Amino acid sequence: MQKPKISIITANHNSEKFIRMTIESVLAQTHKDWEMIIIDDQSDDNAVVIIEQYCLQDKRIKLLKNETNMGPAKTRNKGLNIAQGRYICFLDSDDIWYDSFLEASISYLEQNNVKFVFSSYDRKDETLQKDNGTFYVPEKVSYDDLLKTCPISCLTAMYDTDGIGKVLMPDILKRQDFALWLQILKKVPYAYGMHEPMAIYRMRENSVSRNKLLAAKYQWIVYRNVEQLSLIKSCIALCQWAFYGFKKYY
Repeated sequence: MQKPKISIITANHNSEKFIRMTIESVLAQTHKDWEMIIIDDQSDDNAVVIIEQYCLQDKRIKLLKNETNMGPAKTRNKGLNIAQGRYICFLDSDDIWYDSFLEASISYLEQNNVKFVFSSYDRKDETLQKDNGTFYVPEKVSYDDLLKTCPISCLTAMYDTDGIGKVLMPDILKRQDFALWLQILKKVPYAYGMHEPMAIYRMRENSVSRNKLLAAKYQWIVYRNVEQLSLIKSCIALCQWAFYGFKKYY
């Protein structure tokens, strides 16, 4: 059997309200050569029932179930470990891609001969009724740039395993996607941004990104425990992150 070109990794935990729209946005993609690996992390709602229905309808959608609650990093890595695609991307179980996301991302990587791409995205509230503006990304980001501020969102990032291999998420409770981008940017010089919005990020009230003190705590953990930056460099990076974060949301 021919391997899919793209592997989509989706961690799910109690996303009954949102998972259907997320999967439908994948099914609507203009690029069709993909597999979607959904890993359920011990949900206690009806999300798994919904996912199983889609698995029966489309063999490209696969469901894994954690026997115990593993958290987002280990859950995503479980999907990464069995992913067959050359290109890896992530889609959280409450977010939505526009129809051309996969096609545009693949085209950018292949036409520009680069390994890591991400795009702008629209921000909406949990109900998708309130428009919270568009976040436009820079043209490119280096490792040092990323320490200051992270414009790369999990829902629009795609990387090419050819030459750099599969890169797993560090096993931390939060900000594991940010830590992953840092790992990739140690292997390639830049991540490249596409200006056109390619997705909808659902801004939920209980998300870590909305809780600034909690987000700062995990940002610090990445600097000190994962990247093992010096105390002074970590303090400088955290201050820069706080400044740019204020500009991003306000």
